[in-house]
Amino acid sequence: MPDRRRSGTASLEEAEGAAIQILGWIVGQPDLITRFLALTGIEASSIRQAAAEPGFLAGVTGFVMAHEPTLMAYCAESGVRIEYVAACHQALAGSADENWP
Repeated sequence: MPDRRRSGTASLEEAEGAAIQILGWIVGQPDLITRFLALTGIEASSIRQAAAEPGFLAGVTGFVMAHEPTLMAYCAESGVRIEYVAACHQALAGSADENWP
């Protein structure tokens, strides 16, 4: 099976896994986690609970996608292609839209 992290396609399951990995990376970056928490309004102690909410993982990928230096740093450190992060965001954002009332 090809490694899709190096491609521009992602299933919803793959996108969820990628977003969780991105979140773990964000948590390990003091400046980024501070900015992420400030922008989302989530308290650090509530991240696990928030991660179960519809749309949260799309917000994680959107956060990384919205700031090119952050996106480039994540991709460089993880070995994941920008196109794959974009595909994951698209899969998750579509999924989040389906959960919107």
